Amino acid sequence: MVSVTLSVSKETRVLMKKFSEINWSAFIRKSIENKVKNLFWREEMLKKLKQEESFSEWAVKAQRESRENRLEELKKNGLI
Repeated sequence: MVSVTLSVSKETRVLMKKFSEINWSAFIRKSIENKVKNLFWREEMLKKLKQEESFSEWAVKAQRESRENRLEELKKNGLI
């Protein structure tokens, strides 16, 4: 495991000492782990969204072309 050192103000350190039942190292470690997991998840979801966006654009384009062709076909056959 890698060690990370951080600084807090003296006031914060005094307040932290009042709550000695809390394992501050474990708390901070868990907080960092959760934040990193959330950021990674967000990044993955944005990648998937971007992939789906291009698929959606293709689907909309295909549907529009299909409708245009159908309209022309109906006009050609005198149905409109």
